[in-house]
Amino acid sequence: MPKKAAETSTYDASAITVLEGLEPVRRRPGMYIGSTGPAGLHHLVWEVVDNAVDEAMAGFCTRIDVILRADGSCQVIDDGRGIPVDEHPQYPGRSAAEIVMTVLHAGGKFGGGSYKVSGGLHGVGVSVVNALSATLTLEIDRGGRHYVQEYRNGGEPQGPLREVGAAANGHTGTTVTFSPDPTIFDETEFRAQTVAERLQIMAFLNRDLEIRFFDERPGRETQQTFRYSGGIVDYVRHLNTSKESLFRKIGFYTQSEEGQEVEVAFQWNTGYYEGIHSYANGIATIEGGMHEEGFRKALTNAINRYARKRGLLKEKEENLLGEDIREGLTAIVVVRLRDPQFEGQTKGKLGNVSIRSLVERATNEKLADWLEENPREGAQIVAKAVQASRARMAARQARDLTRRKNALDGAGLPGKLVDCSSRHPRECELFIVEGNSAGGSAKDARDPRTQAILPIRGKILNVEKARADKILKNAEIQALIAAIGAGVDPDFDVEKIRYHKVILLADADVDGSHIRTLLLTFFFRQMPELVHNGHVYVAQPPLYSTLQGKDKVYLRDDAAKAAYLAEHPDHRNEFQRLKGLGEMDYDELRDTTMDPTRRALLQITVEQAALADEVCSILMGDDVPQRRHFIQTNAKDVRFLDI
Repeated sequence: MPKKAAETSTYDASAITVLEGLEPVRRRPGMYIGSTGPAGLHHLVWEVVDNAVDEAMAGFCTRIDVILRADGSCQVIDDGRGIPVDEHPQYPGRSAAEIVMTVLHAGGKFGGGSYKVSGGLHGVGVSVVNALSATLTLEIDRGGRHYVQEYRNGGEPQGPLREVGAAANGHTGTTVTFSPDPTIFDETEFRAQTVAERLQIMAFLNRDLEIRFFDERPGRETQQTFRYSGGIVDYVRHLNTSKESLFRKIGFYTQSEEGQEVEVAFQWNTGYYEGIHSYANGIATIEGGMHEEGFRKALTNAINRYARKRGLLKEKEENLLGEDIREGLTAIVVVRLRDPQFEGQTKGKLGNVSIRSLVERATNEKLADWLEENPREGAQIVAKAVQASRARMAARQARDLTRRKNALDGAGLPGKLVDCSSRHPRECELFIVEGNSAGGSAKDARDPRTQAILPIRGKILNVEKARADKILKNAEIQALIAAIGAGVDPDFDVEKIRYHKVILLADADVDGSHIRTLLLTFFFRQMPELVHNGHVYVAQPPLYSTLQGKDKVYLRDDAAKAAYLAEHPDHRNEFQRLKGLGEMDYDELRDTTMDPTRRALLQITVEQAALADEVCSILMGDDVPQRRHFIQTNAKDVRFLDI
């Protein structure tokens, strides 16, 4: 990363370009931040941090501090140039900083002179944060002076930007302190682990940028510093820590041309799933795009050319397919470009055709060089791909056999499925229930019109440690695939699912948690679109019951028990811990867990594919201490638990 630059003369009020006036963000917050739940709440943090990271990418920022303060607010401090404070030429009497904070699509990223590359959400960033905050304080150090402006009630200035003295120790930069508006968000409490994970990724993507995270909330005080001199090489090493690497070396190459550049780091592991994670200007491109497309194509070509040249593939043998080569690959593809064309409001896919050409050329040339310089590792890559190719053929035979069975069976549904009568997937729910006794209770408790029951026996196969051919031969997994009705990756078609809610119903104990984890791993690895589209849920049966007079009261977890005891201290000794679903009568199971008007479902989401990949590997891998540490770290935040 370039050292911090002192030059600020080209970044002044004239650099702030205004595209349009402020839209009523508070009326439709979901249009700008996705939701008013936990994901949208944390999106506010990302918007402010992304602005600071843009300063870092431009070479003007070396450190970012993110602080969750004791009063519940969030503070982001950078040592960049500071937002311009002079009067904006289009808005007489108002500072450029105020325009940035109160006018949508106002910023230094549109004219092209101030930032060569930038992320941020179409420039709406910090003004949206202001609009959705109860209070926001902006502090700017620039030109040796310190400036402050305060906002209340969703972005209303409490006066003009004012100079309040000298900047401390010649500091330059911007500080934003905001408190999310409780009338907008479902809850306003930030989750430290979510923030720390995102900041760590930003540090990986910006080599040598120091990002410090502080949680100052009572009882949760913590501090973490993220800085990686190896950049994305360190990122690959981090992701593969929970896996067994195929070889120790981590490959890396970079290439640039006018206005754009690419960096790629890669390493294979002994697992069966690919983990290609791409970024454009610091934004995670979850849906891929041109840069990822160019990498995949050139990777396949380069490995096949190498295998032919070295005689690792015989003349009569077919070329390896891309999916064979990518088995067990962890790769980070990072591109930076001046005018990124993102598809969709959340920037899930990059559309610039020129970047595909750059990534493809770089991979064809640089990866070929790396393979020639590392023949032992090259041979291991090809050998693993050949094994994957054979397993793919076996899996295809297993799929064909499954399809033939389904055709012979008519509807092709598993015999133990107790289906619902409705044929409208949008209103249908499939409960996957562990154990026959619980399955019987669930069958009696369900609404037969819209709720189907699929009992499974014991713990299903751990798909993290098995290739597709073995997975598809497992009876319980065959039943799951047939019941959902949309096939399995790579042929999975989310449009064909028979139920829009797939609900995991297992005991609220350790064994139940293991079963849920196995099932969630299966869905993430073999039916990822089911998770991405929000169709997977976890039922939350109560953990305790107690009598209140003649009525039985059910409590979901320890927090609910503690809250109940605070109101009923005399009930401390009536409590019963429920060991399993089988202990409940069908009417109890219906009232507490299955009735849509009374139950509490936890929707499973995947915000960051790289994090989801890492969590699956940790929870289902062989590293017991790492798994224990992960569970202990996240145990208190299960209300936010996603895959």
